[in-house]
Amino acid sequence: MNVLSALRLSRAPIAAFMAVGFTWGCIAAMAPVLKARIGVDDATFGLLLLGTSIGLSTTLYVAPRWDRRMGRWALPVGTVMLAGAAMLPTVGYTVPLLFVILMILGGLSGLTDVVMNARVSEVEAREARSLMNVNHAMFSVAYAIAALLTGAMREAGWGPAMIFPAMALLILATAPFQVMSVSPTADQDGPAPRLPFGLIALGGLIVLIGFMAEATVESWSALHIERTLGGGAAEGAFGPAMLGLTMAVGRFSGQAVAARLSEVGVIRIATGCAIVGVLIAAAAPTPFVAYVGFGLLGLGISVIGPMGLALTGRLAPPALRTAAIARVAVIGFLGFFIAPALMGLGAQAFGLRWAFACVALLLAVIWPLTRFAERSPTHR
Repeated sequence: MNVLSALRLSRAPIAAFMAVGFTWGCIAAMAPVLKARIGVDDATFGLLLLGTSIGLSTTLYVAPRWDRRMGRWALPVGTVMLAGAAMLPTVGYTVPLLFVILMILGGLSGLTDVVMNARVSEVEAREARSLMNVNHAMFSVAYAIAALLTGAMREAGWGPAMIFPAMALLILATAPFQVMSVSPTADQDGPAPRLPFGLIALGGLIVLIGFMAEATVESWSALHIERTLGGGAAEGAFGPAMLGLTMAVGRFSGQAVAARLSEVGVIRIATGCAIVGVLIAAAAPTPFVAYVGFGLLGLGISVIGPMGLALTGRLAPPALRTAAIARVAVIGFLGFFIAPALMGLGAQAFGLRWAFACVALLLAVIWPLTRFAERSPTHR
């Protein structure tokens, strides 16, 4: 009942989370098609994907201004633009054009992402309830739905000219459900409040580490199972699948746990679970044991990012909530782009087992970070 109540309270931002999930689930499932169509190698295609992060970096400056100017319409109008951008890969026939398209998608996705997280944080403050986990869980659900639908359309013989417009319609259908009242921010006398950079650094590091751990397993778990443990292609593919499944379960379960514990308490427990999981995966003698490790890791890291964003939103002044979340989100999203490369360097130098063990050391950094959050005067 707690999850159903959370879904009802945050139904507007949940619709936005699903729109973003639909977008990237489709892009991920269409990646082989996009790569083959422009005829580049793996390294070049990986560099092309940096266009997403470049577009995302604009979110840092644009999202707070967009939120203030558009108010209750910021989410639905942003989603309408995202739906339009979701059709652009249809014409991405060249390397430069696809790079620009990915920049646009990254920028509009980041714009919606920051505002929807700020809306969740606002509802959390109004209702005195933790809602971030269930919203991020619905992103995972929408991502999986879009990937499966895209795969089914490809199997049915549909090409990009049909798949991307169909997915754009699905994204567009979420926009009417995203309109919600926004609490006005009272003007303050005296100088404008300054951004809480200490809080941004704290939240950003927590979210960054959580997202880095997620990205490394997404990119390298299949290779670890196949190369290190001698598994077949199907066994290797089940590694990231196990991560995705347990992350969805973890976020829905985290919703119930967060109702009883503070964000700091949830982050600490989740970090411990993730560390145990990644160490099991690193030392696994068989693929089955590795699945157990990746499953525990997925349960743990699933809530670290959402709880880091929730912590930032709760501790930031209301007038600066969107700006603070924008900066924390951008810092966190960097993890998805730098972690796979760092993991590759570690694997090349020390082997995959030791590279995964280094992920455990990285996760352990979160524990001392949470000590600083406890010292906040608004910590509950």
